[in-house]
Amino acid sequence: MTPFGEIMKRVVEQTPGAVGGAFADSQGEMVDGFSSRFDAHDWAVITAQYGVVLSLLKSVLGIWHYGGPEYFVAQHTQLSLVIVSISKHYYALVAVTDPAQIQGAITSMCEAAGALQQEMA
Repeated sequence: MTPFGEIMKRVVEQTPGAVGGAFADSQGEMVDGFSSRFDAHDWAVITAQYGVVLSLLKSVLGIWHYGGPEYFVAQHTQLSLVIVSISKHYYALVAVTDPAQIQGAITSMCEAAGALQQEMA
């Protein structure tokens, strides 16, 4: 596991209800990740799909003078995800099964963003 995977594993282990975390490039290719619920292929597909969504949001919302989106939340019936833009070329996400844990997931991901950026330097 790379240092990026270690950071994401810590996020999952420290966030109540979290079942997966990933760090990926802007093309949706997972650099590294960790999941206690999904197999590696399924987790890579989920990660890539939300990279596409983030890219579309950046295209749509980036026209404002306020900058593009820093993060967004996708809440589904059985899974909620927090997707965070790490840099122009990278993003990270965490998935939780309990919607009540979304705020904790946001906090964890914002803290992890700094660690991921530092690791990239």
